[in-house]
Amino acid sequence: MHLIGMVSWMAGLFYLVRIMVYHAMSLQKTDPTSSEMAKQYSMMEWKAYKIIIQPAVIITWSFGVTMLCLQPIWMEQGWMHVKLTLLILLTGYTHYLKGQIKKLEIGKDVFSHLIYRILNEVPTVIMVGIIFLAVFKERINFAFLLLGLAAFTFLIGWGIKKANK
Repeated sequence: MHLIGMVSWMAGLFYLVRIMVYHAMSLQKTDPTSSEMAKQYSMMEWKAYKIIIQPAVIITWSFGVTMLCLQPIWMEQGWMHVKLTLLILLTGYTHYLKGQIKKLEIGKDVFSHLIYRILNEVPTVIMVGIIFLAVFKERINFAFLLLGLAAFTFLIGWGIKKANK
């Protein structure tokens, strides 16, 4: 159930930020249909957040804490501390997106669609780190993990730059 929650959470985040990209693009247009499109995107964002993401976050955290209660030894291991740190960052990012939905809804302090495309990759990097930690546990080399995540982030940024030319 923990894995199902995590996969649903990731899918919801990817979907939500993709909608935000289109929402930001619609706010830059001046044609008469752009206002209606913006309303539709707001509705889709809230549904993604409330129907997909919120339950997935609750499931992920609930079953993760349950596993920690069943395996308290994990709390003594460094990999779990790093994993929990990344999970807290991902939870904060999720709440940050809720604020972005509100800003898009009123059309105030909205980022360009390019920034939302970049924001769409944040959970990817965090997810990769969490997966490597969960799979390799105490066998992981933290220096290689950080270097690998930095290189992965650079490649994603390079890909975004190339795609937007």
